[in-house]
Amino acid sequence: MSYNKRIRIIFLDMMRALAVLMMVQGHTIDTFLADNYRTFDSILFSIWFTIRGFTAPIFMFTSGVVFTFLLRSHKEPFFENPRVKKGVKRFVILVLIGYLLRYPTHTFFDFSIVRPDQWLGFFTVDALHLIGFGLLFILILSLIAEKLKLKDYFVFVPGALFFFGLFSITENINWANYMPIPFAAYLYHQTGSYFPLFPWAGYVLSGAVLGSYLAHNPVAFNTIKFSSRLMILGIVILLFSRVIVYVEFEIYNQKVFWMDNLYVITMRLGWIFILNSIMSYLALKLKSIPDFIKQVGRYTLLVYAVHVVILYGSAWIPGLSYIFSRRMDIYSSIISAIIMVLLMALMVMGLERYKLLKKNKFATQEI
Repeated sequence: MSYNKRIRIIFLDMMRALAVLMMVQGHTIDTFLADNYRTFDSILFSIWFTIRGFTAPIFMFTSGVVFTFLLRSHKEPFFENPRVKKGVKRFVILVLIGYLLRYPTHTFFDFSIVRPDQWLGFFTVDALHLIGFGLLFILILSLIAEKLKLKDYFVFVPGALFFFGLFSITENINWANYMPIPFAAYLYHQTGSYFPLFPWAGYVLSGAVLGSYLAHNPVAFNTIKFSSRLMILGIVILLFSRVIVYVEFEIYNQKVFWMDNLYVITMRLGWIFILNSIMSYLALKLKSIPDFIKQVGRYTLLVYAVHVVILYGSAWIPGLSYIFSRRMDIYSSIISAIIMVLLMALMVMGLERYKLLKKNKFATQEI
């Protein structure tokens, strides 16, 4: 390829690192912060709560951007594209790890002591399940686009609108009455799922739109024009969200706060594009970024899984929530989040250091 890879790497790694580190701090503070501090009378809590509402959408959007960029950077036909096989493997790994983190018993095959609520927790659809299926949808839609000789935008945009637009319908259907809970959990929140396909898969597919653009325009994103266009797009989506507010509040007199209705979906999406605009602009100005940011971006799955086990535990070990769940004040929770982020950064840098030493040792032996 004839474009500046440095800008590409900085831009994508900054977004990936930001997404996963936001997830780490959000989970940590939510685990430790006592209930009496969860009030909007507190400026700090209000700021954190607002930021946390964007964490999962950014994480999912960025996953879609990176995956589709890598997929479409290869110009081979779909079934000859090496990223397709890796994508299917990634889908399987994400879903399996998602279920493993919520495994209901310490014995793999003896389920005699598993309670109904533990089974329900096991079938909960979390971020890893959602991203895994989001990547699978990207592969399927990419194949459809290739077979129908369509540009990616003609399949990714309708795909995102499908999951966003049908949310208000799917959420009001009791899917557990029509199918087993393991499948129903993917369609709505009422079984306890945090991230069912509606509307959350829409963020992954929205990221796929940007990822495809980046892959097909390999020099566009090292210009200020690219950053400006992202900014304009984000502002337009935000203005559209305000129209939705007017329709909901003034015409239907609905008063809904920070739920996944169409207003919040579009508002989050608008700010995500604005954030990407800022990051792409910074990528133009920065000559380099700290190595740990690049490394964290490459180890998002590991960072996610490790911090979840530390905080929430698993069927085999208890997590910190077992001792400190909702028992800290605001400042102690913030300090805990900083420590957790630093631990994840140190873990990643340690792994990179180990890989480098191992590589050097192997090279020495070869000589």
